[in-house]
Amino acid sequence: MSKVLKGAVSFAVLLAVWQVLAVSGAFPSSLFPGPGSVAGALVERAESGQLLLDVGASMYRFFIGYVVACVSAVLLGLVMGWCTRAWEFLNPVVQFLRPISPVAWLPFIVLWLGIGDTPAIVVIFLAAFFPVLLSTVGAVRRIDPVYLKVSKNFGLGSAQTLFKIVLPAVFPVIANALHIALGTAWIFLVAGEMAGTQSGLGFLIVDARNNLRTDELLAAIVAIGILGVLLDWTIKQFEETVSRIWGTGAQGAEQ
Repeated sequence: MSKVLKGAVSFAVLLAVWQVLAVSGAFPSSLFPGPGSVAGALVERAESGQLLLDVGASMYRFFIGYVVACVSAVLLGLVMGWCTRAWEFLNPVVQFLRPISPVAWLPFIVLWLGIGDTPAIVVIFLAAFFPVLLSTVGAVRRIDPVYLKVSKNFGLGSAQTLFKIVLPAVFPVIANALHIALGTAWIFLVAGEMAGTQSGLGFLIVDARNNLRTDELLAAIVAIGILGVLLDWTIKQFEETVSRIWGTGAQGAEQ
């Protein structure tokens, strides 16, 4: 209840400041609509059913890009962390590609793959892939040697050691990377959807801007924020569930 109360107070203060700025006349109402106008636009969009379609399209693209990125990054990270010599060859290429913004690849992605869902999915993939990959590799390379001794004592092979010993042991670090990657990928979702899509929250922002509907534009921003909070809560529940299954909750809390 304390957390809920604090959250309610913080949002109440935010709305109050927003309303004061809207009625102060510092900006024209057409350029800076108040909370009431934005809420009205959000309700109007929801009643027409278009908001649900936009949210569904965005979540579809995000889910595919994020899940494929995380699964492939964890699997590759486990292998590369285990095979240190192979990682020594791959690491320079990863360090070269990692700082490049996913948005910088958009012109080539559109030219190579066309417009539609694919550019947004690829941008989300790139935004989520590298943080998870690097965290997984680092966690595997820093694993406590005791785990490897236990694996050797039980006569486990490399594959069994990776997935039955190493993966549960390093999961708290991977979970933190999944959390960070989720926020990064959600940020780049909007940029990806601005490249030729005809639906989604990113398209709604572009369309509202072109039609000078600042109330709809802010309504889309509010929807993105609400969905971001829900996604953050969902990934936390996933982390806690997996930690309980593997018995790594205490370790995750310490880290």
